[in-house]
Amino acid sequence: MTTNGDDDVTTPKIAIIYYSSTGTLHGLAQEYAAGAEEEGAEVRVRRVAELAPPEAIATNEAWQRHHDAVRDEPTATVDDVLWADAVVFGSPTRFGNISSQLKQFIDTLGGAWAQGQLADKVYSGLTSTATAHGGRESTLLALYNTVHHFGGILVTPGYTDPIQFATGTPYGPSHADGQGTIPISDDTKAATRYAGRRITTVTRQLLDGRAAA
Repeated sequence: MTTNGDDDVTTPKIAIIYYSSTGTLHGLAQEYAAGAEEEGAEVRVRRVAELAPPEAIATNEAWQRHHDAVRDEPTATVDDVLWADAVVFGSPTRFGNISSQLKQFIDTLGGAWAQGQLADKVYSGLTSTATAHGGRESTLLALYNTVHHFGGILVTPGYTDPIQFATGTPYGPSHADGQGTIPISDDTKAATRYAGRRITTVTRQLLDGRAAA
């Protein structure tokens, strides 16, 4: 948490940590960051390391293209999680659960968890699938099991804004990309930016309340 000296407004620190193979989660993460920054957050967007071998990536043109495009972007570290007041995890669905790449990163947080450093932060998530009913809700619910173990505070968009009735994604922003044939819609972009604004607002309220106490 930092404070803006000009108007004494708390600036929440938000880390968006995601895995994206072909770019959908990358796009959602950018929209989420934009919404959080609109609301006055300081944001870090970090991808997790790719675990797949080069020969597997090369079998999918979109995967290879995105892999090459983000090759030089920073990867997430434990320090990014410790730095943040709120952490947003993003992952495509893998058999109704999060990807092995994001799971591997979360598993590196064991030391911080054991020291109580992950408790009392705000957490949320975002996801994507190839098909309309391919496991978006189950993936986010599975992810949120980890938040409970952390002792974290879960903040989802719910149905707290009219855009949520257009997208129907109360568990967190999500997109079905039709195996790469369906671009992220304007409604989904708006809902994702809204989720970024909401997590910033709620995190600021929590931080201000703690400071007052």
